[in-house]
Amino acid sequence: MKVYFIGAGPGAPDLITVRGLKFVKTCPVCLYAGSLVPKELVALAPSDALIMDTAPMHLESIIEVIQSAHRCNQNVARLHSGDPSIYGAIAEQMRWLDRIGVSYEVVPGVPTFAAVAAKLKTELTLPEIAQTVIITRTRMKASVMPDHEQLEILGRSRSTLAIHLSIRNLPYIRKALEPYYKSDCPVVIAYRATWPDELYIRTTLSKMNQDVRKVKITRTALVLIGSVLGDVKFRDSDLYNPNYKHVLRNYAKKD
Repeated sequence: MKVYFIGAGPGAPDLITVRGLKFVKTCPVCLYAGSLVPKELVALAPSDALIMDTAPMHLESIIEVIQSAHRCNQNVARLHSGDPSIYGAIAEQMRWLDRIGVSYEVVPGVPTFAAVAAKLKTELTLPEIAQTVIITRTRMKASVMPDHEQLEILGRSRSTLAIHLSIRNLPYIRKALEPYYKSDCPVVIAYRATWPDELYIRTTLSKMNQDVRKVKITRTALVLIGSVLGDVKFRDSDLYNPNYKHVLRNYAKKD
């Protein structure tokens, strides 16, 4: 028996991996994260599968279901949104399973920030503009942020920022980042990325709060910030430069 922690992707049912879909279709127990995982995926579980929405459940009750499946030698598909390694809350579940001797495997998924970049047809790392993407959040009702990960510190890098779980914290985000990012720095607010009702708001650091308030978004949104999101001039990468030598193309263009 094994538990499969599966990244279901950001919302579109066909953005799950082939491996993840295989386990959804074959596991006799399917636990999924409420409104964050599309019903179309859950519907692909075996017709006689035990299917449970874990949104109203606490950790111990989830583990009890897994233990029951373990006693019956039934594999469990545990569906999380996006990629389970990012704000997936799987670490505490795996710690429990280690404690009680239940085997598990993690199946990666498409993270929301990658899906948003694809929708926007934008590369988050451009030569000499930004070569770093920081995935973070701000303090809300969940666990506190470590002192060394405050936006006032992370913003000094001027990297591309993918800020999760913080749509209600836009005034703080602006205040923390304006010393490092200009007030007209491009921002994209991605609401329910890849879902049928998805919405993308192109705005700036100074205007993002008022633009979000107009459409009354209060949850399920990602905040992307950085120069790469605007009409920025950048040079071509050296990756395909004919004059650039590397181990797979060890020559230079001859005159």
